[in-house]
Amino acid sequence: MDPHVPAAVTRGLRRRGIDVLTTEEDQAADWDDEEILARATGLGRIVFTQDDDFLSIGRRGQVSGREFSEILYAHQLRITVGQAIADLALVAKIMTPEEMKNRIEFLPLR
Repeated sequence: MDPHVPAAVTRGLRRRGIDVLTTEEDQAADWDDEEILARATGLGRIVFTQDDDFLSIGRRGQVSGREFSEILYAHQLRITVGQAIADLALVAKIMTPEEMKNRIEFLPLR
């Protein structure tokens, strides 16, 4: 979870049994976005963000062929906390780690 995501999303996912790691817990809250994505890639975790800088970072990775973990992006004004929790729980349930590479997805899913 990147630092721009409300803590309520993290709490809601954990209540559903989803393994979540925040940048704060990983002592990476003050890292730049490229470092956060590289760390997530190394750990095999997706990045859920509401920071649109990740969109250009991911796009550059796709163009250059550099492998990165999936980026799930939601604009702050276009998704509720409840929608974010439901969509992220669904992604965690149905996607395999291999399917989560080099992708940029937008939430809400519906």
